[in-house]
Amino acid sequence: MNTTYYDYDDASGLLAFYLVLIPFLLILALAGYIIFSIFLMKIFEKAGVKGKWRAWVPVYNTMIFSKLGDLSPWLILIAAGAAIFLSWIPVIGQLFGLAAFLVTLLAAWRVGLKLQKEAVWLILYFFLSIVWYGINAFDKSRWNTAIPAAPWASNGFLSDKTVWDAVPSQVPAGGFPPNPTTTPGAYPPAAGNTPPAAPPVYQPPAAPAAPPAAAPTPPPAAPTPPPAAAPEPPAATEPPAAPEPPKA
Repeated sequence: MNTTYYDYDDASGLLAFYLVLIPFLLILALAGYIIFSIFLMKIFEKAGVKGKWRAWVPVYNTMIFSKLGDLSPWLILIAAGAAIFLSWIPVIGQLFGLAAFLVTLLAAWRVGLKLQKEAVWLILYFFLSIVWYGINAFDKSRWNTAIPAAPWASNGFLSDKTVWDAVPSQVPAGGFPPNPTTTPGAYPPAAGNTPPAAPPVYQPPAAPAAPPAAAPTPPPAAPTPPPAAAPEPPAATEPPAAPEPPKA
């Protein structure tokens, strides 16, 4: 009888605990979804998506996010639906849930590139996706589709071929730029990533250039003959002597 009393008391305490915990978890989940929708709405505004209400519709908002990430939006719908309906089957349901997460991870990579975020930001998305959404929603980054095409762009199953009026086309004007990994010279090195200049190669000193040949010295001019001596004046002639007078 004591055992029955204690069992009843434990069951009552456990029920009271769940009656307090479940509403708390529901409020927490609702608050998290509201914050997530606000962040997603800001990202949609940067991408030019029409209609803020689209960020508040479950599943549909994730489909738009996948489309912005150059992935077919039907992938997330199929994966999420299969994960829900097959959750009662061990392993199978979990695999579809993992597939849905991988789709959003790939979409986050492409969306991050369009918001000037490098691939390393996926680490933050993997562990704290809500923080990733918040940073991309409220930082000063601007939407830019001028990035190389996704690796799966030629894959008909993964690539996005749908056309939705509310979501702008993600193909940049003039087509996708070349991929820097397959076309190394397509982009100039980013600032701060310029490789150091190679050390100068030793060059032996050049031999001194021979001085230019001197112009030949002109021959000396012929000596000028001395001027002719002036003629001497004629010598003065003595007058003839007077004749002597005759003697007497």
